[in-house]
Amino acid sequence: MFRRASKAQNRIDSLIGASTRIEGNVFFSGGLRVDGAVRGKVAALPDQAGTLVVSEHARIDGEVQAAHVVINGTINGPVHCQESLELQASCRVKGDVHYKSLEIQLGAVVEGMLVHRGADANKAVELKLAS
Repeated sequence: MFRRASKAQNRIDSLIGASTRIEGNVFFSGGLRVDGAVRGKVAALPDQAGTLVVSEHARIDGEVQAAHVVINGTINGPVHCQESLELQASCRVKGDVHYKSLEIQLGAVVEGMLVHRGADANKAVELKLAS
């Protein structure tokens, strides 16, 4: 009856180093930390509770999709977060941000819309008046 929220990944399975630049899409499972630059989509595999960490000097030019996302660097593109999103003090996002749970630290900047994904976001709302 109740659906449990997936837990954030506490360990990092993959790392894109500070001196690494990737041109193309990146698909991951588990935890991914980006310290370098990615030009392309960065997404967790479907039906996986992936965690993406974007460090302070990292940059992603493309769409981001994951269950849990922590951003302290720069993202130029939309962010789709199915569970928790943390925008740290050095965060810079240019694009719409979709989230279920949100934490924003002082100094974080979002140039785009913040769109909340409610538990019943995809269900139609029906109101009935009592007589």
